[in-house]
Amino acid sequence: MSQYFISADIGGTKVLLQAAEATEGGMQVRYERRYPSRDYPDFSDILRDFLDRAAMAGAGGNPASACFAVAGPIMQQRATLTNLPWVMDSAVIAHEFSIPDVKLINDFKAVALSIEILSASDFMSLQAGKLYDKEMGVVLGAGTGMGVAWLIWQDDRYIPLPTEAGHVDFAPANELQDHLLQYLRKKFGHVSVERLLSGPGLTNIFEFLNFHHRNDAPEPVQASLGGDCAARVADLAFNHKHPLAVMAMNLFVEIYGAYAGNLALSTLSRGGVYVAGGIAPKIIDKLKEGGFMKAFCDKGRFSALMSEIPVRVVMNPEAGLLGATREARRMLLEK
Repeated sequence: MSQYFISADIGGTKVLLQAAEATEGGMQVRYERRYPSRDYPDFSDILRDFLDRAAMAGAGGNPASACFAVAGPIMQQRATLTNLPWVMDSAVIAHEFSIPDVKLINDFKAVALSIEILSASDFMSLQAGKLYDKEMGVVLGAGTGMGVAWLIWQDDRYIPLPTEAGHVDFAPANELQDHLLQYLRKKFGHVSVERLLSGPGLTNIFEFLNFHHRNDAPEPVQASLGGDCAARVADLAFNHKHPLAVMAMNLFVEIYGAYAGNLALSTLSRGGVYVAGGIAPKIIDKLKEGGFMKAFCDKGRFSALMSEIPVRVVMNPEAGLLGATREARRMLLEK
């Protein structure tokens, strides 16, 4: 039987693909490649190119198993991606590429699968707290969208449970956030957490502040944000100290911390809160300033309890790929 397997982390911005081979007691990566998601009409075009390149790199033959982590809900092994016009079906992929065993998993389930195998250097602590073995944990992260997965201890290991908790209602915590909700409600109708805690969400916050302070703010800059609006807002905040961009970043971090605290409080996540996704590592210094943890712990009578929950940022950008690879290897070994 072939010991060759593939895995992928598929998001609205990028696709990371890896080909590996199971070895005695471990695995050996044979080929890895990154693709810009929006440059391709569907995933099959990417996978076809990757398999051709992997074969040329020495990962010959058809893979025996494949696990693809996708940013979107999965129903009966079929997924419509939230931030891409793609539909993926594991049975269709298996037939098209002659792969015996193909599995789709939620992207944050994949991140959650990586938590146990990441090294200490892959984390940055925001709050040491006290970690309780076998207690529930939660993994969340803002990127192109907002992903969330629970970690539940079962038998002798943590089992990740995927969710779509990024689409729950945004809960404002003060008067400014009340105005933000009203502004976004006029724009979107339903205002989910993802409308704020994501790359597009940071842009929404910045545009709101330009509107809210239109009579007393410096010259508005939204017209010159360019293609990657969130990156431009971050640049304005960190490198140019633009007052509204700095305010937007602070507000983003406060909302992020409050939401992470809500998730932790929902299940008493004494097994840890893990902040992943593409944005957190890029703004780690801002997260460490204190606004995130202040909002996280600001839960009234339960503030003391919140200060005991460990909070870590996942700094490894390939955590989702590592989780998908772990699952693809497990699929291979359990045949």
